[in-house]
Amino acid sequence: MSFVLRFTPSGFSAAKYDEVIKQLEASGAGAPKGRSYHVCYGDPNSVQVTDVWDSMEDFKAFGQTLVPIMQSLGADPGQPEIQEVHNIIVGEVHSLA
Repeated sequence: MSFVLRFTPSGFSAAKYDEVIKQLEASGAGAPKGRSYHVCYGDPNSVQVTDVWDSMEDFKAFGQTLVPIMQSLGADPGQPEIQEVHNIIVGEVHSLA
């Protein structure tokens, strides 16, 4: 069963987010096992993140890499809002980056 996880870390800027992504890529965890979708959005001074994960086990394994990186930047991911996925419809993939 898949899960949606929505993070609203306080004061997590787009610049800090970009640095987290850079460090995840460098560690080999840029495209972790089990994460099927990732989006970062919102005010550049306080972004939010929503992920879709195949399992909570995959998400927890990724957290072992993610959390230390965020902590090194003075960022706290906080506790995510977690919901079970009822349905996923995949459309055409677009990248805004």
